[in-house]
Amino acid sequence: MSPDLDIERIDEVIHGRIRLGIMAYLAGAGAADFSELKTRLSATDGNLSVHLRKLEDAGYVEIEKAFAGRRPLTTVRINDAGRNAFASYLEALRGLLPPT
Repeated sequence: MSPDLDIERIDEVIHGRIRLGIMAYLAGAGAADFSELKTRLSATDGNLSVHLRKLEDAGYVEIEKAFAGRRPLTTVRINDAGRNAFASYLEALRGLLPPT
């Protein structure tokens, strides 16, 4: 086993399937509205809301609630802390893989 193999470096906040999907999508897009994330991740309203709250509580995303006409509009943005955490997460995953 590699001395660099350290499963403890995996960020549990990001590691959940939906949260990982959110972070991966936002890493590329920068921001997305709630409906866009819901569709891309095949998530329910409640499930997506819970996962977004966990990411927001960890300080990885910023959530802005507004209205577009009479319709609520929730926009999610990855912030610098989130970008750094996601980069660290990916690096930790790479550390779990055997060298090529």
